[in-house]
Amino acid sequence: MAEHTLAGPAYAEHAEHHSAGFSGGPRLLADIGATHARFTLETAPGNFSAVRVLKCDDYTGIVPLIRAYLHDHQGSRIQHAAFAIANPVDGDDVRMTNRDWAFSIEAVRREFGLYTLLIVNDFTALAMSLPGLQASDVMQIGGGTAVAKSVIGVLGPGTGLGVSGLIPTSDGFVTLGSEGGHVNFAPCDEREYAILQFAWKEWPHVSTERLISGPGLELIYRALAARHQQQVRALSAQEIMHAALHEAEPLSLETLECFCAMLGSFAANLAVTLGAFGGIYIGGGIVPLMGEKFAASLFRSRFEAKGRFSSYLAQIPTYVITTPNPAFYGVSAILSEHLRGRSGDSSLLDRIQQIQLELSPAERRVAALILENPRTVLNEAIAEISRLADVSQPTVIRFCRSLGFTGLADFKLKFASSLTGTIPVRHSQVRRNDSTHDLSAKVIDNTVSAILNFRDQLEVHAIDQAIALLRKANKVEFYAMGNSRAVALDGQHKFFRFRIPTANYGDAHLFTMAAELLNPGDVVIVVSNSGKLPELLNAVDVALNAGADVIAIAPHQSPLAKKASVCLAVNHTEDNATFLSMISRILQLLLIDILAVGLSVDAPHSADSREKEATRLSHLLISHLDS
Repeated sequence: MAEHTLAGPAYAEHAEHHSAGFSGGPRLLADIGATHARFTLETAPGNFSAVRVLKCDDYTGIVPLIRAYLHDHQGSRIQHAAFAIANPVDGDDVRMTNRDWAFSIEAVRREFGLYTLLIVNDFTALAMSLPGLQASDVMQIGGGTAVAKSVIGVLGPGTGLGVSGLIPTSDGFVTLGSEGGHVNFAPCDEREYAILQFAWKEWPHVSTERLISGPGLELIYRALAARHQQQVRALSAQEIMHAALHEAEPLSLETLECFCAMLGSFAANLAVTLGAFGGIYIGGGIVPLMGEKFAASLFRSRFEAKGRFSSYLAQIPTYVITTPNPAFYGVSAILSEHLRGRSGDSSLLDRIQQIQLELSPAERRVAALILENPRTVLNEAIAEISRLADVSQPTVIRFCRSLGFTGLADFKLKFASSLTGTIPVRHSQVRRNDSTHDLSAKVIDNTVSAILNFRDQLEVHAIDQAIALLRKANKVEFYAMGNSRAVALDGQHKFFRFRIPTANYGDAHLFTMAAELLNPGDVVIVVSNSGKLPELLNAVDVALNAGADVIAIAPHQSPLAKKASVCLAVNHTEDNATFLSMISRILQLLLIDILAVGLSVDAPHSADSREKEATRLSHLLISHLDS
């Protein structure tokens, strides 16, 4: 199971300093258990809106579940999401333990057009929420005082029994991946031994989760009834809880008493195993519902009943997490850390957080952009950074100087070294006195950096729509001018090999004439670095009026993008007045390749299409497979 780090302890302080919304729009968060799934949109750090609880039984899988929640938010553009799930998470394929659902994380990401989708274990998320909880978010049970920067344990009975922990590091905590709920159940008295014997009739191996969980409550109830030779109707966990808490029914009360005692013993075992002087926290869907009944139960006395180690455990505080939906804070923290890309040396990010109140309102917007999208800032020129932050370029420079740097380039150099990744993401300006080695390295690094950023921001839904239009196209025409003509010519050569009639126009006088001859079912692919050329915009209007579809490869906020049927965005900013658009051209060529390969592998299944499909594959995939 993957580890996650949390740098910085307090969400409340973070939220105070960052009251503005995320620049990338709201983030989708979820806590998906075996019984219920809880969703929210995080609109700003710690601000959870549109919270909704769905019953998992009402859906056939995770995709219909997510779609049901998003149905009420179709106007929201969601780019990033993180889900906590009651299941081990190891790799792309997820098969839920307590529900017959299986899915691919990448397939779900593509289905909803997300840039980022993180799936983590629900108790990893719960553990990540702990450093940000306030005194009002928990109820302390028994004595003990938490020791700062010490190990913390967390557990919670629900449909299963989740277990995790937090290990302190120099700059935060690391979560402990664990399936501790599946250790053998150990009875502590004759009553519990009788319950274990009853459970052995159903399972040869009885884990702790079999008893300290919702289904475990039901089993304990039946076992105690058998022990007392009582004939009772099988009750659900909810019915047992209600009968004990509201009706004081004796057998249900004894069931809860036994359950709380077992939980105390298990929590003590976790505490001594981890050395959890930071405390033991209890979440899940059962214990928080008990309220004061749990505080008065056998839990704490059993927790400290450890013979020679009783005094050791008496020092460790135990808490019940009472705040609603604590996992939201955990997945929010995990997603934020992922998007920042930070690990280890995060001092520069911390400095930016700390000085925000000393900055001007405009400089704070630059700080917020950097904290939310650090890699984007590293990849972009000053003109794009100022546009994204909605400030002037001198404001960006003033911000950098407020941190002690001479300018943006100096800031980026230090900032890049504080972020980790498999490939460094950086943008370096080529200078006249650079050696051939230096300028070669800068050109390659800038291109690789732009491609990685481009990959992370691909609009998957838009690509799917474009491929669907091309698949049924009667004719495909390419319109482009200047430097983009080479891209259009490459596209014409590729699509002609699909046996699709194609044409390529680069003369401004011919665009409108060609567009007037189009018919419904035809597709025009327009390639433009600016998306503003009047000749192209006029031709697009004519093509759309003729019933054709238009695919634009252009900046996403350009006039061309707004007119087109589908926009495949290339948002890389370059100094076109001084240089040719080199990197933008490469990104445009990549989109042509993606469309071509996507069209070739998305093969029709009818018999009469197989020969044609074989031809497509032989021509298009050779460069991607023979490497």
